[in-house]
Amino acid sequence: MSTSALPFDDFRALVETMPGPDMEAVAAVRQRETQLTKPAGSLGRLEDLVEWLAAWQGQPKPRVSRPLVAVFAGNHGVAKRGVSAFPIEVTEQMVSNFAAGGAAINQLCIAYDLGLKVFELALEIPTADISVEDAFEEADCAATMAFGMEALSGGSDLVCLGEMGIGNTTVAAAIFHALFGGSARDWVGPGTGVEGEALELKVKVVEEAVERCGGPEKLEPFEVLRRLGGREIAAMTGLILAARMQQVPVVIDGFVTSAAAAILYKMDERALDHCIFAHVSAEPAHQKAIDAMNGKPLLDLGMRLGEGTGAAVAAGIIKAAAATHSGMATFEDAGVLNKD
Repeated sequence: MSTSALPFDDFRALVETMPGPDMEAVAAVRQRETQLTKPAGSLGRLEDLVEWLAAWQGQPKPRVSRPLVAVFAGNHGVAKRGVSAFPIEVTEQMVSNFAAGGAAINQLCIAYDLGLKVFELALEIPTADISVEDAFEEADCAATMAFGMEALSGGSDLVCLGEMGIGNTTVAAAIFHALFGGSARDWVGPGTGVEGEALELKVKVVEEAVERCGGPEKLEPFEVLRRLGGREIAAMTGLILAARMQQVPVVIDGFVTSAAAAILYKMDERALDHCIFAHVSAEPAHQKAIDAMNGKPLLDLGMRLGEGTGAAVAAGIIKAAAATHSGMATFEDAGVLNKD
């Protein structure tokens, strides 16, 4: 990436030059679908997934052979306000658990044959308490986005986003509130399990953070990210943008990963066309966030863990969709009569 006078200018330029879908590949998929040994449309949304893969891989017979779950971990100064049921030390402890193979995401990656990479983002230096000061300077935020872009290297053909960070549902709620308006209460949920007075405190902290920035719907999206975001959210925003430029489809996980996606959506409503929402989380405001981005989640399993777990389950279905399309026989191949 070139260096400009203002760090965010390079990212703005990328958003303005995003490639579109490969409609020739989509047409090839649709033509093949008419010849496969099944009634037209009988695999429902699996057929839509194959078209989506073809559009963004640029392949008439899309495949998922090198899927990656990328989990970004960051710490947040706002956690010291008591907005989470867990202490900030848990972020680093969970990263160690990922490395040891003991987390839920490890088991799902084994079950679905997915690659897993975990990226620690200066866990020893939490971002600032966003209720009283900005999370980043612009250069630091841009550098973290660039780090996320570089995390895509390695030839992956499907990327699933995941995150870990105590306090990050508070940060995500503040981002949604700043981007989409409404009240702080519309966007704040229990996260890791806060309730009662702690939940009321969480609402108050989100209100303070957004009011400090001038109120809802006042800032350009990258400024929202700089002033309210965490490192893991900035890195995921960068990865989503890099994936678009490199024709790699992206699976968005839950509430926090959707906040990273929302930054780009508010820059350009086409910016998430290469993404799919894996599931609707049990975090109450997640469906509201997906609706605000005109999304259609693949699953609703009552999940709210993060770590990329919902995205990993969705990736298993996406892999199956691609394999079914590519591996099925045509009516002619199988010697089966097609309808007139």
